[in-house]
Amino acid sequence: MISPEDLTLYIQRALGDATVTITDRTGTSDHFSIRVVSNAFNGKNLLDRHRMIYQALDEPMKDGRIHALEIQAKTPDEV
Repeated sequence: MISPEDLTLYIQRALGDATVTITDRTGTSDHFSIRVVSNAFNGKNLLDRHRMIYQALDEPMKDGRIHALEIQAKTPDEV
């Protein structure tokens, strides 16, 4: 299990200006819906944006603390 606060820290370490909103979808602290807004996504397609988020969350994905993610990745202009 991992807390939304810890997930936010992982993402903000990788994407410094990121605004992160996280919802625990099942109440089990391993299925999350996340929304990330960052200037780092400028000029990136959807697949690249998702890769950036998965890269930021590599450790908790590999050790099983995250089982499933639903991702929204936007630039500030897209919000």
